[in-house]
Amino acid sequence: MSEIFSIPLRVYYEDTDAGGVVYHANYLRYMERCRSEWLAHHGWPIDRVERECGMVFVVTQLEARFKAPARLMDRLTVTTQFVEVRRVQFTSRQTVRRGTEQLFEATVTLACLDRQRFRPMAIPQLLQPLFKITT
Repeated sequence: MSEIFSIPLRVYYEDTDAGGVVYHANYLRYMERCRSEWLAHHGWPIDRVERECGMVFVVTQLEARFKAPARLMDRLTVTTQFVEVRRVQFTSRQTVRRGTEQLFEATVTLACLDRQRFRPMAIPQLLQPLFKITT
């Protein structure tokens, strides 16, 4: 597994339903944001990946589990950890926590696609060091 990368988030009104609870689809946005920030942290903001590598990432599989609700104004931590890397796809384990309480967890598999043809392509050599999995 790779190192765990995390970002802080605050729950705003726009993230919640009328009851002040985070709308379920927003957890997917939080996870996407964390993966994008991970790339940027390593010097590869998503626009650079698209421009220099000619590729995009697409979610091909997602397994999620909601454990407890996040609420308006909560301070959250979103994490990502890469657990498997293959030639054209990779899998991350992601969580959303409030303090030490885990609210949400997911396993997300993404594929690399050629930006122009939208066909699978190998993870570019420039990016391969980022996905290093240690045992």
